[in-house]
Amino acid sequence: MKSTRRDFLNGFAAFALSPFLLSLRSEQKQSFPISCSTYDWITFYKRQGRTWWQDPEASAQDFLRSGMKAIEPNIGTSAEARQMIDVLGRNDIKMPSVYVNSMLHDASEAEKSMQVVLSIAEETKKYGTKIVVTNPSPIEWGGKGLKSDAQLIEQARNVDRLGSALKKLGITLAYHTHDMELLAGAREFHHVMQNTSPENVSFCFDVHWIYRGSQNSQVAVFDVLKLYGNRVIELHIRQSVNGIWTETFGEGDIDYDRFAKELKDMNLHPHLVIEQCVEANTPDTMDAVQAHRIDFEKVKKTFQQIL
Repeated sequence: MKSTRRDFLNGFAAFALSPFLLSLRSEQKQSFPISCSTYDWITFYKRQGRTWWQDPEASAQDFLRSGMKAIEPNIGTSAEARQMIDVLGRNDIKMPSVYVNSMLHDASEAEKSMQVVLSIAEETKKYGTKIVVTNPSPIEWGGKGLKSDAQLIEQARNVDRLGSALKKLGITLAYHTHDMELLAGAREFHHVMQNTSPENVSFCFDVHWIYRGSQNSQVAVFDVLKLYGNRVIELHIRQSVNGIWTETFGEGDIDYDRFAKELKDMNLHPHLVIEQCVEANTPDTMDAVQAHRIDFEKVKKTFQQIL
């Protein structure tokens, strides 16, 4: 029987209203405090000739001076997780989500990598972590190498397996991208999203990496929201002007006011994570604490309708 466009749209609408996705929307309404990635602090400290977390107590105190109470650290081992939790606990800083690297396109490395992620999740769960964000490693960081079709199939299978294992721990896996996943028609990005189960894998929408990876296209940003909005459990929030990351969050290349309104219209309440990093040619007028105070207030104001 020939399938029509109307049949497809009706089927898609039914899927969008499926019990699972409706329950996922309900789960997304759980209250997360606005958080901040450690990556932006690393970039600010580096600009100042300092090293983030070299002195954990001093770094934690700087973080608190910005007004924020929740953090998303990049954690590499379960031992790092325990050390991080020790410092955060003494300073009353929450950790609703963590970012963990993974190697999932290579069958010889995937099992070991997944076990590392799970060991970190088991430790961070004790401190209240609900989301593990992972960006499966590319062929080369900063490069343009493309994974083969076989590697993409292997990767998607392992992302789904990892999500299933984390789900058993009561933790949600959030798939994250940088810009390289949008090369070659965004084949890597779409393959993961189209070949993993929404029950096992949610989406960490790093808004500016989607923007930059699509040749600085705001159209692409909003199209991705339309395509995968129902799977968004977390946002990484960053702004730029003329393609260059700004020192603080505010008006710029991406219309975040519109973005927040569309989230509200879709009844989405993702975990908000500030990741306003600095790079070459970013204005240099303030330190990390000053910048993050501004970020925190502006993000609260911009996204207040979904908080």
